[in-house]
Amino acid sequence: MSHPNAELITRFYRAFQHLDAEGMAACYTDDVCFSDPVFQDLRGDEAVDMWRMLAARAQDFSLTFDQVQADDRQGSAHWVATYLFSQTGNTVVNRIEARFVFRDGKIAEHRDHFDLWRWARQALGLKGLLLGWAPPVQNAIRRQAGKGLRQFRASR
Repeated sequence: MSHPNAELITRFYRAFQHLDAEGMAACYTDDVCFSDPVFQDLRGDEAVDMWRMLAARAQDFSLTFDQVQADDRQGSAHWVATYLFSQTGNTVVNRIEARFVFRDGKIAEHRDHFDLWRWARQALGLKGLLLGWAPPVQNAIRRQAGKGLRQFRASR
């Protein structure tokens, strides 16, 4: 029998596999803190709206996950998202290591780690290959993603 928090992580990723952002949101505390190399330091509804935006815009999306581990306080998982990056039409296979902190039976902190340069090479093609490692390009990726999230939130 697996730990309830491992079951929570599994429920989160199963919802994600179905692009069910509301199912994902149900796994989070109201004040969840989310961070990854692109969306840094999102809190509460902002983090949930990021998942809503990504689910709504997903094209040719699939997700696998494994290595789910959890105890009373923290957990981890490995997941792979494959999707079409709409701005370029390129397919991205993003391999992610996730870390979680739990509170009151929900996810209170969610931190995803992946190689942003590797992502940029796939998503942006030659530009990402040549310049995706550079802080100005990575910051531009973050700014563009943040702008997209702000626009999505304003349209809700």
